[in-house]
Amino acid sequence: MNVLRGYKKDDEDGSGGSPFQGLEKTTVLQEARSFNSNTINARKCAVVLTKILYLINQGTVFSTLEATETFFAITKLFQSKDVTLRRLVYLAIKVMSSMAEDVIIVTSSLTKDMTGKEEMYRAPSIRALCSITDNAMIQAIERYMKQAIVDRNPSVASAALVSAMSILHKGGGEVVKRWVNEAQEAVSSDNIMVQYHALGLLYHLRKHDRLAVSKMVNKLTKSSLRSPYAYCLLIRIACKVLESEERKSESSLYDFLENCLRHKSEMVVYEAARAMVNIDNVTARELQPAVSVLQLFLGSPKPTMRYAAAKTLSRIAMVHPASVTSCNMDLETLITDSNRSIATLAITTLLKTGNENNVERLMKQISSFMTEISDEFKTVVVDAIHSLCLKFPRKHHVLMTFLANMLRNEVTVVQE
Repeated sequence: MNVLRGYKKDDEDGSGGSPFQGLEKTTVLQEARSFNSNTINARKCAVVLTKILYLINQGTVFSTLEATETFFAITKLFQSKDVTLRRLVYLAIKVMSSMAEDVIIVTSSLTKDMTGKEEMYRAPSIRALCSITDNAMIQAIERYMKQAIVDRNPSVASAALVSAMSILHKGGGEVVKRWVNEAQEAVSSDNIMVQYHALGLLYHLRKHDRLAVSKMVNKLTKSSLRSPYAYCLLIRIACKVLESEERKSESSLYDFLENCLRHKSEMVVYEAARAMVNIDNVTARELQPAVSVLQLFLGSPKPTMRYAAAKTLSRIAMVHPASVTSCNMDLETLITDSNRSIATLAITTLLKTGNENNVERLMKQISSFMTEISDEFKTVVVDAIHSLCLKFPRKHHVLMTFLANMLRNEVTVVQE
């Protein structure tokens, strides 16, 4: 952002942390008086606004009087046509709406920007307007919100959908329910974010009606969504519906999860695999498709995919260790992974699924980098060794020696 260009040199030199470190509220509030000037200096005002937002994000408390005076000063900045300053104004209005009084004074200005021709103003003005609008005033902007939900501009449609969810959570459900037709139209959008937000709104409108949710899921599982985000959300909703069914593996929703394992998006594939793993009372046979997909992810060039696969397989190994034995060769290769979190998960999974002959070798390998991993993963190792002691009692000497070394070196693990 151009506002902070003056601080760029300091950042490059590494001569400090935040450029606003050590700011005092009283100083910033005095600087905010520049908002009332007859001639608005857009660059200066943008920097002051950024400072105000910084203080709020740092937890600085503004009294009601201070917040109200600052809020009314900020409204004077609507005179400026500077795009960067205007977008900061919207953000400041949204943040300060819960602190100041009589914030509805900007309703007409925000409504004007929301319905105006300047595309850069429309989406942020919708978010700001919905943050200051109470339940009694929602009907006044209902017509504009309906139009915005089906707007051709994706950022405007997404802003309207997300704001509708915000209104819904604030108790304006009766009005938002009348926007169902527009939300259903938005689900057919070509834009991935609009489709995702529209599905989210539809679910929140219907989540207390199990039959309506079931119908929505069954309808959408038979259509082809463009958005991988919407697919992931649909998978999670489908799992909630699936929980209420008795014969889960015979359900059409279970077939939907299996089909998602062949989706072109890795995100959707992993979400479907994770969902199948989390199904109550799932059998080893039903887990096999998910395990096969996770095994492929173990060889992914992306560290996030390798980590996710290793973590999920580790969870499976706790209940169905035999199902994960087919992945042992792939897990062996991850022991030397440069990401120690992945390496730890690989070893702990192998400890749960491996045989007695491999115990000593695995213990030596994990000992080499125990000091490099976080306490969270050290406790995972301890839990895995505890299970191993019960599984292979003849190896208790090796395992107890390892635990004794940890007791001497790591106080945090001792507490666990």
